[in-house]
Amino acid sequence: MKERIQKIMAQAGIASRRAAEKMILEGRVTINDVRIAELGAKADPGQDDIRVDGRLITVAIEKIYLLLNKPRGYVTTLNDPENRPTVAHLLTGIQERVFPVGRLDYDTEGLLLMTNDGEFAQRLQHPRYQVTKTYRVKVEGHLSNREMRALSDGVLLNDGIFKPLQATLEKKSAKSCWVTLTLSEGRNRVIRRAFAAIGHPVIRLIRMALSDILLGDLKPGVFRYLTRKEISRLIIASKPADF
Repeated sequence: MKERIQKIMAQAGIASRRAAEKMILEGRVTINDVRIAELGAKADPGQDDIRVDGRLITVAIEKIYLLLNKPRGYVTTLNDPENRPTVAHLLTGIQERVFPVGRLDYDTEGLLLMTNDGEFAQRLQHPRYQVTKTYRVKVEGHLSNREMRALSDGVLLNDGIFKPLQATLEKKSAKSCWVTLTLSEGRNRVIRRAFAAIGHPVIRLIRMALSDILLGDLKPGVFRYLTRKEISRLIIASKPADF
């Protein structure tokens, strides 16, 4: 979020706002290598290179960790060139810039973390750390025992084998059934592609958990803050096995 430069300088402990204004008018401040000399100039301390007398200044930004129940019909991005609704539109009251941890497809629902902690996000997404994700999947038709075994043994796709860590048949209705899957990978649309490959297109896909953090009864479109214990558990879950 952009703020006046003198406010940023004061937050960084460089000088009081009045003294910072004097520095700006003296031409001692640059934003992204452009010297400024007006008091109305603004910058984003989280994105812009702000320097005083050539020295980079930083502002301690409060780290935020949110759990959002993403509904269908939203893209997991902050800006969409097609002007579709984005998950950022659901974060009412959040002033700080946060970004999604990983992604859910436009038609996929469920647990999505949002944060401004880049290192935290990177660890949760990196394949090396194999953080588990659990989904409920509604598919067309009924999966036979043979098809469930085939799914558990691995489905060959054009970019490799998809093999969930666990696959459980939940319940059946007249024309569909629900399956619970746990996996540690994140290839693009891999669940939808795997079920299509065995002849059971996905009707509905909901992420229910990330590691042991559960979506629970959070309503679609609603978010909450992660607790300190939940953040700690995710950090532990994202440590490599040989840590």
